[in-house]
Amino acid sequence: MSRLPTVTPRQVIAALEKAGFIVDHQTGSHVVLWSKSDDQRVVVPWHNRDLGRGLTLRIIKSAGLTRDEFMKLLK
Repeated sequence: MSRLPTVTPRQVIAALEKAGFIVDHQTGSHVVLWSKSDDQRVVVPWHNRDLGRGLTLRIIKSAGLTRDEFMKLLK
């Protein structure tokens, strides 16, 4: 298993959109995405810096994805 790269919030949101999530709304500096298929919400902080690997991993798990699935969606 390869190491999870540091990614920007824009890259995370784009990958989640490929996985079927839709941007629902933004509250302050957090973007809320929603999945219609399983009625699941994921919150991504919107900052001008890279997200840490730990935070990215928590976002991936809350979206119900594996690390490998997320890596494929980034490409």
